Amino acid sequence: MKSMRHAFEGCSDVGDLLLKMVRSNRGGVPVGLFSICSAHRLVLEAGMMQAAADDTVLCIESTSNQVNQFGGYMGMNPAAFAEYAGSVASAMGFPRERIILGGDHLGPHVWQNEPANAAMMKARTLVRDCVLAGYTKIHLDASMRCADDPGNKNTPPGDEVVTRRVVDLCGVAEAAHAELPAGSPAPMYVIGTEVPVPGGEQQADSGIAVTTIPDVERTLTLARDAFMAHGLGAAWERVIAAVVQPGVDFSDSWILEYSREKGRQLRSYVENHWHLIFEAHSTDYQPGWALKQLVEDHFAILKVGPWLTFAFREAVFALAAMESEWLSGKRGVVLSRVREVLDEAMLKNRAHWEKYYHGDERDLCFARKYSTSDRSRYYWAQPEVQQALMGLFRNLAEHPVPLTLLSQFMPAQYQAVRERRITNTPVELVHGKILAVMDTYARACGMS
Repeated sequence: MKSMRHAFEGCSDVGDLLLKMVRSNRGGVPVGLFSICSAHRLVLEAGMMQAAADDTVLCIESTSNQVNQFGGYMGMNPAAFAEYAGSVASAMGFPRERIILGGDHLGPHVWQNEPANAAMMKARTLVRDCVLAGYTKIHLDASMRCADDPGNKNTPPGDEVVTRRVVDLCGVAEAAHAELPAGSPAPMYVIGTEVPVPGGEQQADSGIAVTTIPDVERTLTLARDAFMAHGLGAAWERVIAAVVQPGVDFSDSWILEYSREKGRQLRSYVENHWHLIFEAHSTDYQPGWALKQLVEDHFAILKVGPWLTFAFREAVFALAAMESEWLSGKRGVVLSRVREVLDEAMLKNRAHWEKYYHGDERDLCFARKYSTSDRSRYYWAQPEVQQALMGLFRNLAEHPVPLTLLSQFMPAQYQAVRERRITNTPVELVHGKILAVMDTYARACGMS
């Protein structure tokens, strides 16, 4: 099978690469792109290791609540995030020009509790800042209701309103690109109003419905007509994908796997009525065969985030278990207590997990550790948690884990150590755990 790296030979820049990926997928070559929705340094490092091994690109996206002009929960604006990603690349020896930076859910999402004029003003600034910072994959999402939008407060605004706001934001992005040096890659756009909740759904899996063909047709027709009416024909040619719901999602307690039968009509629509592709959100925890089928069915951009930090958390917990078994009572060693410190941080600030987890105290305690929603990902950067994590890494760097323990708690990484593919050091063991997820996506996308 032709790989993605062969499909992308001869591309002039990342924009050209994205367009060629779309054309290749539409032409019957089962290639795609997976997009990392995470800013965790070890996750980004693993992504760069995967891309380097596959000789391809790495797509990294930040959401509007994660990174914005006010800092977001990462405390970074788009320029700072771009520099952060670039600094990780420099440290890893990965070429910066092979990074595709994306903005996810760019629109009034963060400010939807404000009147529409105020929310859109802030959304315009965010879009402009992203383009000026070098973001080239722009997901324009105006599907959320603002505070003074008329109608049912529990439903999205009308399609016409959403489209008008998307076109408004596209105009801002185009104007920002015109300020960049000549030859800068032009923005590539993803549109679509049927967007899963960032980080996974909270409702029961029975409530997930595959996007209908009439809804797709209406979204695309309204968007095309509005782009043309506002003199954005050139930008419309750079719309590479639409977000739809293919019937995949997850919450803290369930995972909804892809059903090719349920997605059949969407695949048929792409092949017979549209020249572009779909983008699938919340693909975390899908089996490899499902991810491969999604790419084959023209869901050629796969978004993944929580699964990567879930793998990181699994690795850290395994290291902590080995630390306890190996170093408890050892003279001069202070155990990291990283699991306890993490839970203490989550209990001190419940904002990032409380509405996602349900049940009694035992259920909540279990979810904080093991939920597939992985709300613990918001706490690893807390100073006390970071200090505990560094203590764990330091202990196991100074006192390497015996192979018998490694075989017990991290058997796949044990095998990699025995085969000399990685060394028995904490960071490489964590990278190895994350890379197992990365490789699943790379294979599904024809990269590996």
